[in-house]
This record gives sequence, C-alpha cells and structure tokens, in this order.
Amino acid sequence: MQRRQFLKTTMTLGTGLVIGFHLPVRNVLAQPPQGAPPAPSPPNAFVRIAPDNTITVISKHTEMGQGVYTGLATMMGDELDADWAQMRVEAAPANVNLYKHLMLGIQGTGGSMSVPNAWMQYRTVGASARAMLVEAAAKAWKVPASEIVTSKGVLSHKSGKSAKYGEFAVAAAKLPVPANVKLKTPQQFNLIGKRLPKVDTVAKVTGKARYAIDVQRPGMKVATIKHSPRFGGKLVSFDDKATRAVPGVIDVVKIPTGVAVIADNTFAAMRGRDVLTAEWDFSKAENRGAAEIFRDYKALAEKPGTPVQVEGDSSAAIAGNASRVLEATYEFPFLAHACMEPMDTTLELVGDKAYLRSGTQMQSIEQGRVAEVLGLPLENVFVETQFAGGGFGRRGNFVPELDAEVAHIVKATGGKYPVKLQYTREDDMRAGSYRPLFVHKMRGALDAGGNIVAWENRLVGQSFIEGTAFGFLVQKGVDPLAIEGASELPYHVPNLSIDYHMAKVGVPGLAFRSVSHTHTAYSKETFMDELLHMAGKDSIAGRLELIKDERGKAVIKAVSERYGWGKSPAPGKAAGFAYNESFGGRVAQIAEVSLDANGRLKVDKVVCAVDCGLAINPDIIEAQVESAIMFGLSAILYGEVRIDKGEVQTSNFHNYPVIRMFQKPEIEVVIVASSESPTGIGEPATPVIGPAVANAYFRLTGKRVRKLPMEALT
Repeated sequence: MQRRQFLKTTMTLGTGLVIGFHLPVRNVLAQPPQGAPPAPSPPNAFVRIAPDNTITVISKHTEMGQGVYTGLATMMGDELDADWAQMRVEAAPANVNLYKHLMLGIQGTGGSMSVPNAWMQYRTVGASARAMLVEAAAKAWKVPASEIVTSKGVLSHKSGKSAKYGEFAVAAAKLPVPANVKLKTPQQFNLIGKRLPKVDTVAKVTGKARYAIDVQRPGMKVATIKHSPRFGGKLVSFDDKATRAVPGVIDVVKIPTGVAVIADNTFAAMRGRDVLTAEWDFSKAENRGAAEIFRDYKALAEKPGTPVQVEGDSSAAIAGNASRVLEATYEFPFLAHACMEPMDTTLELVGDKAYLRSGTQMQSIEQGRVAEVLGLPLENVFVETQFAGGGFGRRGNFVPELDAEVAHIVKATGGKYPVKLQYTREDDMRAGSYRPLFVHKMRGALDAGGNIVAWENRLVGQSFIEGTAFGFLVQKGVDPLAIEGASELPYHVPNLSIDYHMAKVGVPGLAFRSVSHTHTAYSKETFMDELLHMAGKDSIAGRLELIKDERGKAVIKAVSERYGWGKSPAPGKAAGFAYNESFGGRVAQIAEVSLDANGRLKVDKVVCAVDCGLAINPDIIEAQVESAIMFGLSAILYGEVRIDKGEVQTSNFHNYPVIRMFQKPEIEVVIVASSESPTGIGEPATPVIGPAVANAYFRLTGKRVRKLPMEALT
C-alpha cells in the first residue's frame, strides 16, 4: 500500500464528491484476452457522496447472494464514519484497468477473494473521502480540521456547528485527494463486526432487484440454441421449416455451437427449437460415458503421475518400518452447479457500441469475448452487471460460451434488435462446465507405534483452465487449481508423495464452489480418519497431534467444545469430524447422522467452527456457512451428472436433486475470534461437510464411503 496512487474526478454538476482509487497490481495472474486493446483510463469512481447525503459504493465484484455488496459497503462506510442508512451500492462498469481484482489481475469475482482483495482498497477510499469532507468543513467554518468530529454521516465542531456530509460533498470534490490517510484500528470500528442488515435485502424481497433473467429492452427478442447432444459434435445440416412455422419465431441462424432460434418470447423460441431437426458429426466428439471415463482414470492411477510434492521417501517407509498399510481409491462424479437462475445474458447493439447485461462473474473475459466476436474496440463494449441468482463458479466461465453465443446471434441478425439468450434448466444441466470427474488413489502406512509414517495421493482428472485465459498456470503438466488442497496437507507426515495425471476429457469442466477442495478435502479427511481409526486414536485428538497450524488447532478445539465431543451421541446416532484449510480460512465440522425408517442416511446436526480472519458481518458469515453446508450436502448425498455414450442424461431437479429445506439439519456456527485480515467465507465450509458426514456414517454402520454420491448407499 505504500505506493498507492489516487485518482479523483471533480464532478460538481449535482453529483457531489466522486472519489476513485488506483492501486498498481503486483501479482497479476491473468491479463485481458489476447489481441484486445487496453481500455482507456478515465478517472474511476469507487464512491459517490451526493448532496442528498446518500453514499453510493461502486462494487467491482458481482453480488450473487454471498453478501459482497454489504461487505464492501461496511468496510468503506466504517472508514467514512457513515450512517448505515446512507449506504447504497451499485455495480461497477467493466473496465479491467480500473476495477481489476487485485489478486487475479482481471475484473472478476471468485475464489472467496472479494473481501480480502478489497479490504485495504475500499477502506482507504472511505478514509480519503472522510478526510476531504473534514477539510471542506474546516475551510468553511474556519476551524482546524483536527477539531472536527465525524459520526453517522454528520460533521460537527465544538462551536456547535454541524452539517451532513451531503452539504459539503460539492466543496470536498474540489480538494486534492490526501496522499496518506490513517486507517482505523479494530477498536475504533463502528460498522465492521456488527450484524448489519444487507443493503440489498429490501430490493430482493420486494422484487425491485433486477437479475439478468429480468432484463427487458425495447424490441428485444429471445433466443434458444440447439446444441450437439454430445460434447464436441459438429453441425452437418439442419431443417428449420417446421421451426419457422411456429407462431412468434422470427429467425433461425447457424452459429459455431449450433443453431439459434430467435422469437418474440421464450415459449416460442423453445417450441421452435423442439421441432428443429439437425444432423451432427460425432467423429471428434466425446463418446465415452462416465463409467468409461472412470475406467480409464483408474487404469491411469495404476501408473506414476507427474510429481507435485515429494517429502522424504514414502515407498521406502512403507517397505521398511510400516507395520500396517492402508490403500483406498476414491471416485468423484461430474457435478453441475444447478444455480436457481439458469444461465442467461442480453446483448444490444447501438451503432458501433454493444451493451451486455449479464450476471457475470468475469466481466473482463466476457467483455473481451464480445468485442472479439463483434469486431469492436474493447472500450465500445459496455457490461452492465446484474444481480446473479447464484453463481458457485458457473457464471465465472473462463471460456464465456454464453456471451460468445449471443454475440454470434446478434452479429448474424445484423444487430436489428436486442437479443436475450436464455438457457432452460435442461440446457444448463446439459451444457457441461461441470465440476470435473476425479479419481484419487491413496496409500498410507503406520509404524508399530501407530504413527503415520507415509502418505501417498495420486490424482487423475482434467484441467478446467487449460486453453483459457488462465492456462498459463498449467506448468509441466500440472494444473494447480485442479489439485488444490491435495498437496496442502495440514498434518505432519514425514514421508509424503503427491502426483497427478492431467487427463484429457471432452466434457467441459469449470470451477465449482470451493473448486478442487470438493474432492481433495473428502479424500484427505476420510483417509486420515481411517488411518487414525486403524491406529486406535480418536479422530480429533489424533489430528491435534499432527496439525501444524495454531489457528487450525483453535478451530478444532472450538468445534469440539461446542458439540461436546467425547460424549456418546443418542442411541441410533453417530458423529464424525473433518477439518480443512482453504481460501485463507480454517473450518472444522462435526456432523451427527442417523438412519431413517427406510434405512436412508439422515444428517441431523452440524456444528461448524470457522476462522475467516476479522469478521466483517457475523450474520453474513453464518448465512454463508449454512449455505455452504447445504450446498455441500446436496453434492455428496445426491450430486451426479450422468453421461452415457457421450450424452448427458441429467436434465432437471427430478434426476439431479438438491437438498430441500425440510431435509436441512440443525446447524450451529462458531465464529472463532481472529485479529488476522479477513479471508473469504463463501466457499471454505463446502468441502468439509462431505468427509464429516462420511466419517459419521462409518461410526454408525462400519462402512466407509469411497464413491460418491452417497445416495447409492441406500
């Protein structure tokens, strides 16, 4: 932060104080799409203070229900000494130079990094704006700035003079931005750490909040696409005679991914597509089903992969002083994101400018792709980010197929009308971009004293960033995102070996909520539990002997105390424990399970302890932990995208169930106090629930679960 630079605009035409902030990015992980010219650098605004005393925070991150709008407003509002009722939030326009993610290097949302990446930036903007308001008041009142006090959006002086921020907004805009400002200490926070209501709750409850699916434009048409039934299939020919006869159908156009049907409304577009016939070439398509992919992966797992992490000599330890050896193979299916709002986007061409209205997580990538397809300068493509009805990684596609498709449709129709491309639930379920299928082959060993002396994990699975804007992260055949967590064992084992086969699969993969921790945490924590059981050690005490991180120990002890670990559960119930470190946070969970009258697994209670650094808003933390647990339960209990002979069989919630509210277990959340900077909370609790439930199921039935989903057990 020492080299920060400030940019300010003095817009006094009724706007008031508009202040921006620019921070040079040091650890850029990605760049705008190749060939796209850089966007211009006009003054950028992160906060607007209007004469009517409202304070509008400009969010560079997408609101998907995770509460980022509230988090950013809290951080900035606290440094501003604002009243919470003053705060408003708007989505930032797409401009990678101005609103880039300080950790990713692009404008985007993901990886539970929004609050950590904005923590210092948004607070500094708030403190700078407050200092300028104080200076403006000091000049007007002819008193030292040091004598002016701010509280809840009001400036006051011991002389009795006072004014709302809005009264000095225009005057403050004419002042230079301070080169250095002093930020508050945690003891001085007024908003941070409080259970404040979300800034967008009223708009969502009343229906005023606009999601991408709500976008309407004058003369807008709706498009659906007939895709190949197999991934990688190529269109040979199509017959649209019956389609064009459907009332409401306007046009039918060929695009690179299939055939688009454009109509006056969604129903006509769907009906038109239903009667359209097409012939496909599957010679280069993915023609395997999930069973065949599992077969091929397990064959690969029999051979050494590319080394990822090697410490000591695990093979020698197993052959030498190991008294007991444990082997296990884990199978993880393809998973769909299943957002409540299916994928959709709207594109409008006005002269030589394009307007994309979407609930995207990756503004930079989508802006660049639309510019490329339409042949426009990057600065002529404007992205208006809407609320997103769930994301979980699905709206963060590194290969933005949806926006490329709508751009091709608009290009093919000459931009005569705005087009909303609407995926149905079935389209979304069958579109690919799944959490990749994975196999883990593991081996561990104990010595005569019951100590774990060796740990091996061989992973087989595809990369979902190879060939994308983030493809440069793949080095020497290893995609670090595909295996994250596997080589980050939180426990001390003297001999460690992790290797990886980056398999080639024709089914598109994509980041999923908690990314690869969804499978690496499950295999690590169930395998560790099995080793400790084999050694005759308690699940929690055994881990505490091995764990290296003090914050992790505190989280484990907190969940143990809250649940009352060590006490026998009620008859017919059993409890299991799991722990994981991800996205800078630490999470420990205890799940209590039973079997219902039909012998089906039932999760009755979950106690979860989290250390996510300084808590910005405890309500949002608790809500996100509960959400992550429910999301994770859906995945481990029911989640499986079924593919047979290259064709996806899963289509809707009847054959891809998600957990219902009546199935929700009792959930207790313990927020462990921390003085660390805040870390993300949207994802870390997701991967822990699976192994906690699986370990509980073992204690209840004596059976280990190494193939998901668990629904197949009963």
